[in-house]
Amino acid sequence: MNLAPYSTVNQKNWLLAAMSSNDLALLEPMLKPVALKTRQVLEPANKAIKHCYFITSGLASVAIGKNSHRLEVGIIGCDGLTGLPVVLGNDRSPNETFIQVEGTGLRIAADDLRQAMRQSASLSRVLLNFVNAFLIQTSHTALSNGTATLEERLARWLLMAQDRLGGDEVPLTHEFLSLMLGVRRVGVTGALNQLGRKGLIRLSRGRIWIVDRDGLINSANGSYGIPEAMARQSPRAQWERL
Repeated sequence: MNLAPYSTVNQKNWLLAAMSSNDLALLEPMLKPVALKTRQVLEPANKAIKHCYFITSGLASVAIGKNSHRLEVGIIGCDGLTGLPVVLGNDRSPNETFIQVEGTGLRIAADDLRQAMRQSASLSRVLLNFVNAFLIQTSHTALSNGTATLEERLARWLLMAQDRLGGDEVPLTHEFLSLMLGVRRVGVTGALNQLGRKGLIRLSRGRIWIVDRDGLINSANGSYGIPEAMARQSPRAQWERL
């Protein structure tokens, strides 16, 4: 995978785009472009976090549990960065963060990020603003898991993935979706087929194409909206409000 230089990719990450020019200049020497491969573990559970990643393309999953009992609690794409415990002053999490859709990112050593935050209060505010948005996302994920039907949860997840991936394609298998939603594969297949019969998505091997976004929002039945409205706000507008 060819990696573009920092100067051409920094605006592909919404969080970097929300920063002031001074904060970007502070971080730039510490950022290294990297390829992010499917199933690559960025943060093992309960181990010290060595690097944080500003994702510029692709999708990372934050999950808790092991093997077949794993459940996704949140996703991070071009809207932010991984390693949120570092931003909060810690060095590890019981959750695992791994890549579920390959892409690219900008890697920074956790110690370098800590040092940069000590140097710039405005940088810290931007990063903490994202942490807050992610916590809202995880709380709504818990609400969805506890109250929404499988079809509603799946519609919500597809919309969240589309927000962060761009375009209409979500390159994930039924097996991966069943793992992330914490249900049997047959249940995911049935829910996908139902959304397909409604004309909201189109299925092909290892690929899902979103055909009718508005219809998918309706199918989410209110489980999609509040965290996503925050994520879609102008990054520069977010910066100017700090």
